[in-house]
Amino acid sequence: MARELVESIKKRFHALDPCTNSNYSHFKVVNTDLSLTVSFETKTLSGTVIYDLVNLDDTTEVILDTSALVINSVTVNGQDAEFELKPVKPPYGAPLVIPVHGKELKIAIEFKTTDKCTAIQFIQGDTGPYVFSQCEAIHARSLFPCFDTPAVKSPYKFTGHSPAVVTMSGRPQPSDASGTYVFDQPIPIPSYLVSITSGNLLKAPIGPRSDVYSEEPNLKKCQWEFEKDMENYIQIAERIVFDYEWSRFDSLVLPSSFPYGGMEIPNMTQLTPTLISGDRTQTKVMAHELAHSWSGNLVTNASWEHFWLNEGWTVYLERRILGAIAAEEAKKEGRRDADEYGEQVRHFNLINGWNELTETCETFDKRYTKLVLDLENGDPDDSFSKIPYEKGSFFLYHLETKLGGIKEFDPFIKYYFNKFKYQSLNTADFVDTLYDFYEPKGKKETLDNIDWETWLFVSGLPEKPEFDLTLASQVYKLVDKWVVYVEKGGKLPGDETEHFEGEQDMLFLETLTAKFKTLKVKPETIREFPKIYPKYTASKNGEIISRWNELLISFGKYTPEDELVQTFAAWLGTIGRMKYVRPGYVLLKNGVSRDFAVETFKKYEHTYHPICRTMVKKDLGLDK
Repeated sequence: MARELVESIKKRFHALDPCTNSNYSHFKVVNTDLSLTVSFETKTLSGTVIYDLVNLDDTTEVILDTSALVINSVTVNGQDAEFELKPVKPPYGAPLVIPVHGKELKIAIEFKTTDKCTAIQFIQGDTGPYVFSQCEAIHARSLFPCFDTPAVKSPYKFTGHSPAVVTMSGRPQPSDASGTYVFDQPIPIPSYLVSITSGNLLKAPIGPRSDVYSEEPNLKKCQWEFEKDMENYIQIAERIVFDYEWSRFDSLVLPSSFPYGGMEIPNMTQLTPTLISGDRTQTKVMAHELAHSWSGNLVTNASWEHFWLNEGWTVYLERRILGAIAAEEAKKEGRRDADEYGEQVRHFNLINGWNELTETCETFDKRYTKLVLDLENGDPDDSFSKIPYEKGSFFLYHLETKLGGIKEFDPFIKYYFNKFKYQSLNTADFVDTLYDFYEPKGKKETLDNIDWETWLFVSGLPEKPEFDLTLASQVYKLVDKWVVYVEKGGKLPGDETEHFEGEQDMLFLETLTAKFKTLKVKPETIREFPKIYPKYTASKNGEIISRWNELLISFGKYTPEDELVQTFAAWLGTIGRMKYVRPGYVLLKNGVSRDFAVETFKKYEHTYHPICRTMVKKDLGLDK
């Protein structure tokens, strides 16, 4: 059955990445040399990219991805070459066609970005001009001509020229030239992991092989937030998978307009400043980005149709790391049930993940609630949601459970990442590898009984797993008191959250919101909440702020003039993380008024990253 299953799965997705114009399958990229020069005056990057290619089948042209780039010149094996920019194919950009002859090719291209580049944002940082890039999923083609697909991985040499400090996706190398920064990346990486940042950056140590970078005003806060756990995270991840291969795990806390929680840039993970909450409750994002050092960076999805292979594995590993951290701390406290407690913490995070998965399946485009996607003629950005993260991780948890638990699954983790490191793979490759590993161990029947069709190709929620509710029960008891009050009246519940830890607070707010959606809650009841739970109003943690305001604004019948709404709207103008920004504007649209949501967005849209701006416009119906 295994061979037939794998072949049937292959027929359900594209053999080649449908989100690239390039003819990448005809070439092997031996090495890439990318040089970028920052101009804060013109807000552009100019540069040269040099590819060492092997022509695999005597193809007579190289086709690269570009988007909104100016191509100044092309040489092939040192000789000036003709080239043609074909018409734009939205959303994939304009193919760059270069005639070639021969097996070994050295192609050099001089180029310049334009104001339509979606990969970079020039801003005024806290201490001076600042630029950063974000290439996932298909935005690298607006930064430099490339095979813009995760199917292609290459070692890189990077050079950055700027009057301010530069970081790029590699290991810093010595440079004697003023304003010149050199980096080496010997491990093959895909185009979406190429990055450049430049600004008045300083660094501080957060571990023996980790520094954190930021502008000076926030450096000490960043250092405090991460220094407690960073090295411990790395060592635990190494025990679960294998030794960290990237030499250093440094991090860069970006300005507020950064649109993601984090981006797993090799050797320089990018982080949102919303993680600096002063309570270390959001360091789990660091565990997530660290896990990407194996899942995504070392072993990569072959196209965005298989994005779950990046993010599902990463969330799975993240929760294993967090559970192990909790167990270690419990052992230091002398708890005899330390390992059991670690699993309880892992399950508490699974519960939070299940809630997020449930909400996404109820509200997101059904086409994109499958694990394996069809992205032909589609924009991968439109498909990005919690699905690949949470549904992917629950699929792996399901496999772990069916195959005998952690002890039976851990050897497969090491086998899988060793087999595919430095490579890209698809879902059929993954399933094939499961059978290769477990069939000799007598687990073929177990795998045959997995409902592959439902897990991989059916929209919506999968079967709900059994959770250990030990750490969630206290939260659920308080939620139940509110449900009884709303349904039957009586004494108003008080604040019983004093001993809640950060994750429990989040679970309380999101569970209460979900329950209230099924009940008739009086607005005056909701308006009592800020008096009962003042700590949530005072919180600086974005996870709390977003959930707290969703609860209040969804049911409180607030108007644009109310101070609470004004405060939340102003907060949306101080952040750029799409996890908060996009739901925030949808909340204003549905809970207050569309006019107010649009008015607020227009006030702050110039501060958002181009990707974030585009997505919020779609959310508010301003893209028509």
